[in-house]
Amino acid sequence: MNGLNIIVTKKVGSSYTAIAATKSNEIQSGCETIEVSSPSTGEWKCYIAGRKEWSLNVSYLISAVSNLDDLLTVGETYKLRIQDQAGTDYIQGDAILKTCKQTSSIGNLVQGSFQFIGNGGLEQNT
Repeated sequence: MNGLNIIVTKKVGSSYTAIAATKSNEIQSGCETIEVSSPSTGEWKCYIAGRKEWSLNVSYLISAVSNLDDLLTVGETYKLRIQDQAGTDYIQGDAILKTCKQTSSIGNLVQGSFQFIGNGGLEQNT
């Protein structure tokens, strides 16, 4: 899967409209672990799975000047969709834009990144 397979959408009225696709990304899911005691393990720790979480970091390039408006979008909620090449198999979920970062230097393209944190679960199409 490559970066072109992540679509960022924003709710407009009652439907979602695609506002961006990514070039580079890193998606992560995880769960907390809760330590429990067990009479059969003696001095060894045991765990059970707790609540789940997910996040997505994406990078982008800006060809001219940075889009400073992006810095003001932190805290907004977006619908993120991660899909296969054909767009028929995907997972999606709501996420809050936690961080927007832009790096500018003379003679180079402006680089930016967004960090999204899942706001609820990921759903798979069926």
